[in-house]
Amino acid sequence: MTRNVIEMKNITKCFPGIIANDNITFELRKGEIHALLGENGAGKSTLMSVLFGLYRQDEGEILLNGEPININSPNDANKYGIGMVHQHFKLVDVFSILDNIILGVEPNKGGVLNRKHAKAELTDLTKRYELHVDLNAKISDVTVGMQQRTEILKMLYRDNDILIFDEPTAVLTPQEIDQLMITMKNLAKEGKSIVFITHKLDEIMAVCDRVTVLKQGKHIATVDVKSTTKEELSKMMVGRDVEFTIEKNPQQLREKVLQVRDLVVVSPFSKRNVVDGVSFDVRGGEIVCIAGVDGNGQSELAQAISGLIKPKSGHIYLDGVDLVHKSIRYRNDHGLSHIPEDRQLHGLILNDTLAHNLNLKKYHKEPYQKRGIVKENPINRDGKILIDKFDIRAAQGVKTLSGSMSGGNQQKSIIAREISQESDLLLSVQTVRGLDVGAIEFAHKQILAERDAGRAVLLISFELEEVMSVSDRILVMYEGKIVGDLDPKKITVEELGLYMAGSKRDEELMNKVHEEPIIKSEPHIRKDIKHKPFRYKKFNYPSYNKLFQKQDERGGDRR
Repeated sequence: MTRNVIEMKNITKCFPGIIANDNITFELRKGEIHALLGENGAGKSTLMSVLFGLYRQDEGEILLNGEPININSPNDANKYGIGMVHQHFKLVDVFSILDNIILGVEPNKGGVLNRKHAKAELTDLTKRYELHVDLNAKISDVTVGMQQRTEILKMLYRDNDILIFDEPTAVLTPQEIDQLMITMKNLAKEGKSIVFITHKLDEIMAVCDRVTVLKQGKHIATVDVKSTTKEELSKMMVGRDVEFTIEKNPQQLREKVLQVRDLVVVSPFSKRNVVDGVSFDVRGGEIVCIAGVDGNGQSELAQAISGLIKPKSGHIYLDGVDLVHKSIRYRNDHGLSHIPEDRQLHGLILNDTLAHNLNLKKYHKEPYQKRGIVKENPINRDGKILIDKFDIRAAQGVKTLSGSMSGGNQQKSIIAREISQESDLLLSVQTVRGLDVGAIEFAHKQILAERDAGRAVLLISFELEEVMSVSDRILVMYEGKIVGDLDPKKITVEELGLYMAGSKRDEELMNKVHEEPIIKSEPHIRKDIKHKPFRYKKFNYPSYNKLFQKQDERGGDRR
């Protein structure tokens, strides 16, 4: 029988208001890939953070090869050969990949850093495990996939034999996921033991040997993957049967809500057109999904529509009003909801409460403020309603700091905020990133409800299953252009893949001249918006006062 390299016995870890791990026992064998499965907030990341030394357990013990050990910090974990790739990478943006990998274990001779020796060793590791990275590139300039490979190389450089992957595929493209699966299998063949935290049942069935299911901080079961099914695992995880197919009502198309015309966005890094003359429409009552391999301009398109970046040229009309020169605040107040690609960078204020984050787009309106003073009671009241409706797991309710929540619950809080706005257009990028199957089912039903209520929905997704099942129409982007306008009912995944790879394109569509939009001469004013002067001097968020004062001085719109 294969021996256990790690035994976590009767682990209990508490935080204010919640028992994150409740008397959990977990065993990891040598050379196996062991999945840790559970709903958002089930305690998976907490359990592995205990193993990696980020938290100290309140009760229980950890054994390495049968011997009790004390892990009080990540340095202790590394000493015992335990490494971890976190869901949100722990990298220094302004450092090179090389410097990030060797940070904390820098090779030196006579007190002088020996990068040459480190580079030679890392070059061998990249070839051995086919983890191709540019060691000289800055983290801020490379793809998410390369950042993850950097994290894996950090573990291998430290000669870790026990590798923890926390939601490693949540930020990757399908091609990068396939490569990661191969890498994990190769590592296991060499005798390394892997803990794989994931919500994706297909990945568990493809690469894992065993799976442990957690629910609300408790151990539910540990089973061999070969002896179970996706349906059985999902039922253990959420406590009920989960619908893997989506039932959609017949479409009721309405007038055009979003009209994009000849949009061009230039990359600040390569100086090339990452969005190259894109034109399309989205009507009320339809879900249009933009598909494509990551890096073909989808992210920049979403950022241009939401106002995060300025396009070089072109127009973006929402209800007949050109948004190109409008502020983010204007877009938010006049019919645009946006679920961003990066929930931590663009979606949340991590050191603020959940209630404030759920009301980020309303705090400047009545009844949430009066004479510039934010009123906590209505903010907390609305926050509680959304927490209950969207099943957001937060240890201290509305007072929970958003940065302390699990990644999935952070995502659910953004979905709750944006969908509750009842905007004319919902723009959503990677909607279900980091969500468990039950939360994915719920999120998709909410999006379909938006569509059935007559709103326009523009999804950008790298998940082909989501693209095919949720969308009414698929636009495929390749090298910054729309190369296909497809009906998901009439194409196969294989045909969609040909468009995504650039092997097939609709030349007639690419040369199509779109009709001129109806441009409103007067600004589109939402009836539910009360436009009153906002007084920054009395605003009780001190960190924002200087920003608003500068914007007032130069006459710009506040965001």
